[in-house]
Amino acid sequence: MVANRPDWCISRQRVWGVPIPAVDCTACGEAIITPALVEQAAGVFERYGADSWYERPTEDFVPAGLACPTCGATTFEREMNILDVWFDSGSSHEAVLSQWPELTWPADIYLEGSDQHRGWFQSSLMVGLGTRGRPPFRQIVTNGFLIDVEGRKMSKSLGNSLEPQDVIRTSGADIIRLWVASSDYTEEIRLSNEILARVVEAYRKIRNTLRYLVANLYDFDPATDRVDRARLEEVDRYILARYADVGERILRAYEAYDYSTIFQALNAFTTVDLSAFYADVSKDRLYTFAARAPERRSAQTAMFIMADGLTRLMAPILSFTADEIWRYLPERLEESVHIAVFPSADDLAVLADRELAARWQMLISLREEVLAQIEPLRKNKQIGSSLQAKVVVSATPAELGQLEPYAKQLPMLFIVSDVELRPARVDVAAPTEAQPRVSIERAGGVKCERCWRYVRAISTDPAWAGLCDRCQDALAETVNG
Repeated sequence: MVANRPDWCISRQRVWGVPIPAVDCTACGEAIITPALVEQAAGVFERYGADSWYERPTEDFVPAGLACPTCGATTFEREMNILDVWFDSGSSHEAVLSQWPELTWPADIYLEGSDQHRGWFQSSLMVGLGTRGRPPFRQIVTNGFLIDVEGRKMSKSLGNSLEPQDVIRTSGADIIRLWVASSDYTEEIRLSNEILARVVEAYRKIRNTLRYLVANLYDFDPATDRVDRARLEEVDRYILARYADVGERILRAYEAYDYSTIFQALNAFTTVDLSAFYADVSKDRLYTFAARAPERRSAQTAMFIMADGLTRLMAPILSFTADEIWRYLPERLEESVHIAVFPSADDLAVLADRELAARWQMLISLREEVLAQIEPLRKNKQIGSSLQAKVVVSATPAELGQLEPYAKQLPMLFIVSDVELRPARVDVAAPTEAQPRVSIERAGGVKCERCWRYVRAISTDPAWAGLCDRCQDALAETVNG
């Protein structure tokens, strides 16, 4: 909009808009604007400021030889209209989107601070509706402003500012990116050294967990070693179901620009599901089974699927870390992770299994109870490694029905040498409320020198001395090729 500017707002012209560098012919009233006039006005503005349009003589802005193209007169008066600054920015979509063939009108998204709802967003909306009958944007995303932990604006004068270059120098650019993603940008965004320290800790957990997955793929070729989902070990199908659930949450969060949910989902999955659980229970298969054992290949298959998918999903946020991980993954179909696509919702849906996940949540709850019973014994030096323990679980008939199919997997789940399931006494008054009761005993048998499990017997053959049957089979495969 072009508005006539009243005298009382002259000193506030920067609030309302910028002057239009044009003059009117005093003889015929013709409005005149030429490149020479604009250039001359720019020189005056640069020297005296924009208010000089109202303070300096008109002659200062009129280039030599200027004449009215209509009547030929050479006397002029300055134009007192202004170009509203919000109209200027609000019409930017016409100057950009319409002029570049690779862009489309309307824009996919307008991104700015929350104050622009009454500024750029509003003026753009008005211009778009006025000229084309619809907004010039499909979506709007707004963000809050940066403040310190006490709610004060970040400022060098207050001494509470943190320079991105300093953080990058000490911790890397991905820490800045992860902090931004972890913040709720719909409100004011807080920043301090303490907040960054927590982000660094979360980053290291994510990085180290992904590193563990990739490190165990050193001899895994997906083309020949990948195990079909139907033949995967159940614990591997469970962790892939959890990964699928997390992946679907992350995909939805990207669509909604909900980056804090992406951070929370990735951080929780790598910390709780992978580091605290899956990495712990999979080590025995990875390190003591034969290299080509189906159980080991099953674990590697799950790790490959998760490492590949998580690297793709975190690439827009942890760009440098994802690029580094990508270089070590087997079977990279794309040269860079940044030209690879996300795992599709259909691919993730194939891995989902709510019934399986529910069963394993019951087993994991029991595992937590077992670990809680073992830990005091370790602290009191009654046992050293948890493999010195035997777990006895007393359960109701219904609970035994749930646990007995997993009897062979429970030692792996609890990281002990033996597990015994026993019927428990049921409270007649509340038979359905009985819970498995856990007790810990010293494991019997002798210790295998290779896997450290306590087994009934180890070999006395000089070639296999001190090894259990399982470790002998594993080494035999290596020896026999």
